[in-house]
Amino acid sequence: MTDAAVDGTTESTNPRRLPVTDVSLVVLIGTSGAGKSTFARRHFLPTQVVSSDFCRGLVADDENDQSASAEAFDLLHYIVGKRLAAGRLTVVDATNVQPEARRQLVRIAREHDVLPIAIVLDVPPGVCAERNRSRPDRQLPAHVIPRQNRELRRSLRGLEREGFRKVHILRGEAEVASAEIELEKRYNDLRHLTGPFDIVGDIHGCRSELETLLTRLGYALTRDAQGRPVDAAHPAGRTAVFVGDLVDRGPDTPGVLRLVMGMVAAGHAVCVPGNHENKLGRAMDGKKVTVSHGLQESLDQLAGESEEFKAEVRAFMRGLVSHYLLDGGALVVCHAGLPEKYHGRNSGRVRSHALYGETTGETDEYGLPVRYPWAEEYRGRALVVYGHTPVPTASFVNNTICLDTGCVFGGSLTALRYPERELVSVEAEREWYAPVRPMITDAPGAREGRPLDLADVAGRRIVETALHGRVAVREENAAAALEVMSRFALDPRLLAYLPPTMAPSATSRRDGYLEHPEEAFFAYRADGVRHLVCEEKHMGSRAVLLVARDGAALERRFGVAGPGAIWTRTGRAFLQDDGLTAAVLDRVREAAERAGLFEELGTGWLLLDAELMPWSLKAVELLRRQYAAVGAAAGAALPEVLSALERAAGRGLDLADLTARQRQRSADASAFTEAYRRYCWPTEGLSGIRLAPFQLLAAEGANLAVRPHDEHLAWIDRLVAADADAAGATDGKEPVLHRTGRILVDTEDEASTAAATAWWEELTGAGGEGMVVKPLASLVRTSRGEGRPGGLVQPGVKVRGREYLRIIYGPDYTEHLDRLRQRALGHKRSLALREYALGLEALDRLAAGEPLWRVHEPVFAVLALESEPVDPRL
Repeated sequence: MTDAAVDGTTESTNPRRLPVTDVSLVVLIGTSGAGKSTFARRHFLPTQVVSSDFCRGLVADDENDQSASAEAFDLLHYIVGKRLAAGRLTVVDATNVQPEARRQLVRIAREHDVLPIAIVLDVPPGVCAERNRSRPDRQLPAHVIPRQNRELRRSLRGLEREGFRKVHILRGEAEVASAEIELEKRYNDLRHLTGPFDIVGDIHGCRSELETLLTRLGYALTRDAQGRPVDAAHPAGRTAVFVGDLVDRGPDTPGVLRLVMGMVAAGHAVCVPGNHENKLGRAMDGKKVTVSHGLQESLDQLAGESEEFKAEVRAFMRGLVSHYLLDGGALVVCHAGLPEKYHGRNSGRVRSHALYGETTGETDEYGLPVRYPWAEEYRGRALVVYGHTPVPTASFVNNTICLDTGCVFGGSLTALRYPERELVSVEAEREWYAPVRPMITDAPGAREGRPLDLADVAGRRIVETALHGRVAVREENAAAALEVMSRFALDPRLLAYLPPTMAPSATSRRDGYLEHPEEAFFAYRADGVRHLVCEEKHMGSRAVLLVARDGAALERRFGVAGPGAIWTRTGRAFLQDDGLTAAVLDRVREAAERAGLFEELGTGWLLLDAELMPWSLKAVELLRRQYAAVGAAAGAALPEVLSALERAAGRGLDLADLTARQRQRSADASAFTEAYRRYCWPTEGLSGIRLAPFQLLAAEGANLAVRPHDEHLAWIDRLVAADADAAGATDGKEPVLHRTGRILVDTEDEASTAAATAWWEELTGAGGEGMVVKPLASLVRTSRGEGRPGGLVQPGVKVRGREYLRIIYGPDYTEHLDRLRQRALGHKRSLALREYALGLEALDRLAAGEPLWRVHEPVFAVLALESEPVDPRL
């Protein structure tokens, strides 16, 4: 036991400090009236305490109704299980003097891989009886407290055998009153260490390769008088992390241990154990083990070391912790990999998985266990870095990476630089140990895991974004998005981004206008944004382009070879003709090559936001069924109406007002037809197609969407110029890329805003759609004072012209401006910000090299927010 054995010793008045692990199950044990509830209230949060009395009250409306005890404890166990599953410290306030009651709680703790801790309040029976007598709501029969006390006395000596990892016994009222709870961090909780880290794979006694790797990583080695490396420190304060299997098989296990132990002792490194350390430690402690898999080499090499060194090695290996949580929990390091449910947990099961992994129960042709491919199903938020199973090349699989690249077998020794996610390797000097089986190229770590699973997107979901916090997706919207995605969308591995919706500017009060630039300028000035860029809105449809420099570049990142893809705001292929799609992509790729963008950005692919014209290229059926039908109907009916009115007027009827209204309707219908026809023209192949990119969204390792808009427009201008040069150099070749017109605005300069307004009037007067007004700096937050970040500012608002708005609101919308001015824009603005934050989150994850299912999560959320709800039961 943790405390002295229970006997008849007198009560102590010295304060008792009771260490309690921060994630554990604390079981209070004591007879009725021992003060357990008072103790729980004094030392723990109300939400941390689960009381049997409270549960009895929930199920029976009476905390003293003993007939409801079975149901009450069912509820108590359920609540305890839910809290432990969520990683919450949980305290059970019940008598718990019976072994069976405790056994169930220990079982629940083990199921959730947390430590069960017992706190016993051993208060004299007379005191307990007196306390119960003073409670009018609880009058127990005389035999209850003596019986509970006898059960308590029989239990005290066996609590550790029951499975409690810590047992604290408080004898008497004074010890109970003076006790202090000390919350202890779990041994594996190093979340306060934020790096940067250099995580080193399995070394297996290859001391020379380890020295070379550390030197390449920038560490300065310290040597002892005999020239042996005993420490290594990084001048920038980086910390090395070793994933275990330091020993066995290789030529210098003592040298590796001496260096790693010195780095750990100096605070320059942390280390987790591998299965080989576990076995070597047991052998050095005199335990019976099977000498195999290189253990004999380590024992022979250590035989030449001093007893003092061997004692240090034994102590070092005994002190190694199965796995570590680092960087706020964003990084988990262990030897053989660890599913998310085990992160930060403490149990023999967790330690076993961290050391050996999980096997299927089968053996391969070499007699070795077949390991369960847990990494292919991993969906955790933390990056898990591990070793254990040799792979030819380290690669990310679903936010995990195996760093054992078989150095001792003649492969290489590999380190991962974190958070950079860069791999650094050194080749083995030779094959030090012949492998039992060759390294398999299709092992986890050598191929991409599944990028998407139904469970990743189905049901109600909460998506965490760095810029806008938690964004909720309702189940019915997710169902609608899943319908679109599964039936109509491109391969989801390619859908790294969907454009957000864009809110219009505030409603204008100018006579005859629904939207006008002055409202956009005023709103941004009110948000503290001084510098804006106004960009021309093109007469086409929004398109996202993923352009590959070569097919292999896409396959490396997206798992799909090919020239790339073009998709709409709903993830559908923009063009149904694959040949035409490839031709457009080829023109963009050629322009990017000529402009030097691939080289400049160090990338094999580019992601662009653009407008693809004409509008009829994508919306021909919409035009035919909706817009052209309206225009044709008006063109057929209204002339006949006017003719009839004129004939009636000729007979002397006073129809002037009605005739004027119908003439206006005819003029509006003609304006409506003229408006949409401006967006339609014939195309043949590439002839007639225009692509107007306005933003470079991403490249390998970079979220470019947060760069200022003038940078984007400079890149786009280079693309357009390169395409024009290529077209000019070939007879009959038309330019495809189209420049985006723009004007810069200073919201505090009236001349600047007046010039931008005049430009908008010129664009819309010539039949253009209008413009988009954006903060020049791209990503902008409002200020809340005292250095606190405020909310996101709208990334852009659209200001559309009078004639274009006929297409949106109908031919005669100008007759109903007063009603349209009542339109509510709050929901649209909120939706725009949420979708914008989700889009940037997807690009951040893409740039960070996160698995494609993580990138797809916010992309799918954008589609869900845009989707009409569908009853998920259908």
